[in-house]
Amino acid sequence: MASGVQMHYYKVCKRKLWLFSKGIGMEEEHERVIEGKILHERAYPRLNEREILIDDTFKLDALEEEYVREIKISSKMAEADRFQMLYYLYELKKRGIHKKGLISYTKERKTEEVILTEEDERKVEKALKDIYQILQLPSPPPLKKLSYCSKCAYYEFCYALEGDE
Repeated sequence: MASGVQMHYYKVCKRKLWLFSKGIGMEEEHERVIEGKILHERAYPRLNEREILIDDTFKLDALEEEYVREIKISSKMAEADRFQMLYYLYELKKRGIHKKGLISYTKERKTEEVILTEEDERKVEKALKDIYQILQLPSPPPLKKLSYCSKCAYYEFCYALEGDE
């Protein structure tokens, strides 16, 4: 079973997904990850239910009446953020819990509502199959240079053999 982080990485970078899933953790000391952890601790202090682990498989940032809330620093990875939320809504629906999603971008002070559709469910199911196939690979997918690579926790790992070009 996939996690929300894996679903997010699936949209961001298949190589990062594989590395993370194989226990190659480069993120513990990464500045953006630390900033995100602090944000989670301080954001929305009035919410009673936060960091909720569901069936030992995935963790929700927060639960409110009709919503699941995901807290993000910025909307730079909005597509991946939305896909992660769709995964949560999909998994909850499979368990008989019907919610809508809210993605809160704290630096930008904006919130996006996410509603799971049948088409979204098919996309999540396809992504789960793709993730399973990626994780079966004997080595990580090839390096694909993306505009945001330099800000990634895995940057040095991926580019260690690249040299100065």
